[in-house]
Amino acid sequence: MYNSNEIIALQKATTKISELNEIEDVNLLREVLRFHEHRYYVLNDPLISDEEYDHIYKKLENFEKTHPESITADSPTQRVGNSLNIEFKTVNHLVPMLSLENSYNPDDLIAWDKRLKGIVDSAVVEYSVEPKFDGASLSLLYENNFLERGVTRGNGFEGDDVTLNIRQVGSIPLSAEFKNYGIEKIEIRGEVMMNKSSFKDFNEALISEGLAPLANPRNAAAGSLRMKDPTAVRKRKLEAIFYHASYIEAGAGDSTNSFIPSTHSGRLQLLNQLGFKTPIKEVKIFSSINEVISYCLEFEVLRDNLPYEIDGMVIKVNKIELQQKAGSTSHHPRWAMAYKFKARQATSKLLTIEYQVGRTGAVTPVAKIEPVRIGGVTVSSVSLFNENIITEKDIRVGDTVIVERAGDVIPYIVKPLTELRTGHETKIIFPAKCPVCHAELVKPEGEAVWRCENIGCEAQVVERIIHFVSKDAMDIRSMGEANVRKFYSEGIISNIPSIYELDFTQLGTLAGFGQKSIDNLKSAIEKSKDQPLHRLIFGLGIRYVGETTAKALAKSIDSIFELGQLTTDQLSTIKDIGAKVSESIFDFFHNEENLETIKKLDTLGLNTIGEKKEDKDGILSGSTFLFTGTLPGLKRAEAEALAEKHGGKILSAVSANLTYLVAGESAGSKLEKAKKIKSIQIINEAEFLNLINS
Repeated sequence: MYNSNEIIALQKATTKISELNEIEDVNLLREVLRFHEHRYYVLNDPLISDEEYDHIYKKLENFEKTHPESITADSPTQRVGNSLNIEFKTVNHLVPMLSLENSYNPDDLIAWDKRLKGIVDSAVVEYSVEPKFDGASLSLLYENNFLERGVTRGNGFEGDDVTLNIRQVGSIPLSAEFKNYGIEKIEIRGEVMMNKSSFKDFNEALISEGLAPLANPRNAAAGSLRMKDPTAVRKRKLEAIFYHASYIEAGAGDSTNSFIPSTHSGRLQLLNQLGFKTPIKEVKIFSSINEVISYCLEFEVLRDNLPYEIDGMVIKVNKIELQQKAGSTSHHPRWAMAYKFKARQATSKLLTIEYQVGRTGAVTPVAKIEPVRIGGVTVSSVSLFNENIITEKDIRVGDTVIVERAGDVIPYIVKPLTELRTGHETKIIFPAKCPVCHAELVKPEGEAVWRCENIGCEAQVVERIIHFVSKDAMDIRSMGEANVRKFYSEGIISNIPSIYELDFTQLGTLAGFGQKSIDNLKSAIEKSKDQPLHRLIFGLGIRYVGETTAKALAKSIDSIFELGQLTTDQLSTIKDIGAKVSESIFDFFHNEENLETIKKLDTLGLNTIGEKKEDKDGILSGSTFLFTGTLPGLKRAEAEALAEKHGGKILSAVSANLTYLVAGESAGSKLEKAKKIKSIQIINEAEFLNLINS
């Protein structure tokens, strides 16, 4: 759409317009905004941050307010956004999903508060403040208690019908008792998201398959809603949080219903009571804009403590009557304002490339950049994942690059700023040999990752040991990554079995290892021998075998040695195991060196017994469990493992399928929901342990 000369000219115009206090050429300003919309929505390759775009957009908006005669039908202010997917049926929203007016500083909120009070003619306005979730916007319609449809935001007035896909999201009720509150029809708004933990696991799975990871949880959620196969959506572990009831139609014969709350916060409580996930814990009510500002600033510091990504706070007039009085423009409601947090992007210089070898032999390029602060963290290393990423983005040593970090997500390079190149940048040439053992690298067909196939490569050996002792595998405490590397370099360990043959006398000669440290490590190693088989299977680091697959394998066998006797077809019959995973398992158990490792571990006393019997005949068989709050004696993972060991099944949410909710200290919304379902038995840790002992 734009040639290279136009791109350069519009980029220069962007810089100039950002710096000017007054608008010199409104038509150029509109063209600059259209250009950046095209880069963001069509090419998915923005050249400026959201904050910079909003700053320029505000200039146009302010100009058109004072010069209404200048407004054109194609002005960026005359549309809400555009992200319709022509592969899905397009349907209208009952109420337009308008954008929110944005603010980046407290002065904007003070000005908005003053303006709003003038519109509603009230000296005091009560505000509801909640997180601005960074996901994929969604509108749900319920009629006669049943979910009728789910629609993406689209252009604000119509969106894509993604009902089949959103029915796969476990946190979205398929029905709710709205009629108990006199509600015949209701349209509610929310965000579909992938939490940080699920996103991390999802990206790790992509990387292990040699695929490029997704940039952020928002992209993962938005892409999931438009997948053609609804069953694939379920595997992404999406969640939905709802924050607004946009339309309510009372049932025939009902007056305007004492049952329907007259405040925004009250409606969130109602949705929560009906089984919807809402931000009621985070919502605060204030009658002073200064209190609102303090809460926003406080929350910005705490944003990383949330399991989800947020990019700001939303301030809403709490009373519905005043919302209606304030009304809306064609672009945004006057009764709400978004306070945006500081951007988590920065520019830096790419200094050099290093290559790391993982436990499966995957060679990953890592960019070393000039240290830069992003979101309160100093970033100096950024994974480039594979050769294809480097080629597609045309990243070069010496480039000025945009680096982004979102919460706990791994920092990544958004793109190089090619317009700032001087000609001294150098292309990145991927090595032909392993940087550690110098074996020839290979790229299996259909994969993007180069691999070292020498399983004796020192880098792979060390990484396999680190994985084996990790928390989710054998959980050998006191033996983290730093100690594994130290022990290996000192010759104290050489492979996984050597962990159980440690010379503790030699260990005592190392600096920092007193008798107490040695005793703790010795105890942790001995304790790991009793770990259930699924942890051992996961700890062996079989490619494509995560925790869930490891559990499925352990529950299908009587002994780990059975896995070496199964064909790929037989392995594929096990739940959650497809052709690619079964081939990987088959290859692993037909490798002589791997078999020797397993035999040695068995000889050294590790548990190699399958979990088939436990699943069928355990004392908790037929019961489901969910743990919430802080338990006095057990960690959450330990309690779940104990329940599974005795035949119980773990659920992730409160529902009528739940048998026991085990509640500890500071149990929250799950406990409140469980109290409303009579069939659920609420017990404490002691009662849970009594169930097992009985």
